[in-house]
Amino acid sequence: MPHVVRLDKLLAGQGYGTRGEMRSALRGDRVTVNGVVTRSGAMYVNPSTDEVELDGEPIITAPAPVVMMNKPAGVMTATGDRRHSVVADLLPEKWRTRRLMPIGRLDIDTTGLLLFTDDGDLAHRLIHPKRLVDKLYRATLDAPITNEDIEAFELGVPMGGYKALPAKLERDPISSLAALVTVHEGKYHQVKRMFASRGRLVKALERLSIGPVRLDPMLRPGACRSLTHVEEQALRLSCGASGPDVGQPPPLLPPPPPT
Repeated sequence: MPHVVRLDKLLAGQGYGTRGEMRSALRGDRVTVNGVVTRSGAMYVNPSTDEVELDGEPIITAPAPVVMMNKPAGVMTATGDRRHSVVADLLPEKWRTRRLMPIGRLDIDTTGLLLFTDDGDLAHRLIHPKRLVDKLYRATLDAPITNEDIEAFELGVPMGGYKALPAKLERDPISSLAALVTVHEGKYHQVKRMFASRGRLVKALERLSIGPVRLDPMLRPGACRSLTHVEEQALRLSCGASGPDVGQPPPLLPPPPPT
């Protein structure tokens, strides 16, 4: 959470109601800051030091969780769209009211791991190519890959006037028509364009992991859950983001056992 934040944004962001509802609460003398009634939603407060109360009850300012979703096909990575369903609609209300935003984008027909946060610094670090955070995809293709394809990905393939950063391409151990590719960028249709440069058509694409966090195989398409404490801290360490109790990075994390 920011060091200081607008009072109406703080109240709405913690799930106590919409910003409009919180403005009504302010006009109704229901909010106090450090014991003093305030009607100004534009007032800036420090959640760490200022005592904010609504109807006499302290506002809980716990940071929002980082949320994992198994994105289904046919859903836009957006918070609003007039023509298509969007991933924000799939979030439970408790997380929609916190205004969690997707980290990066997946194409409408791409499935798999999508993360959400309200931490702008974490999101920026995870998607910035300089951080070299691995994004692992499984691509189903129209033809098997060759050793030449693997070497070309290692060198960086051209994508219409742009040369992609070196990427790791591997054969999928289950299917000869599938491949695993690890990239560090998030260019428009990047994985599909990389394969297209090698004469391959991507028929299906699924993201399996971001940094050390793997898609939980227990999540059905469209379902989501918050990251475990260990997952979130490992994610922050992978991109150098600050956070509470950040310790030493563990290896690539397996999904937690079902409960």
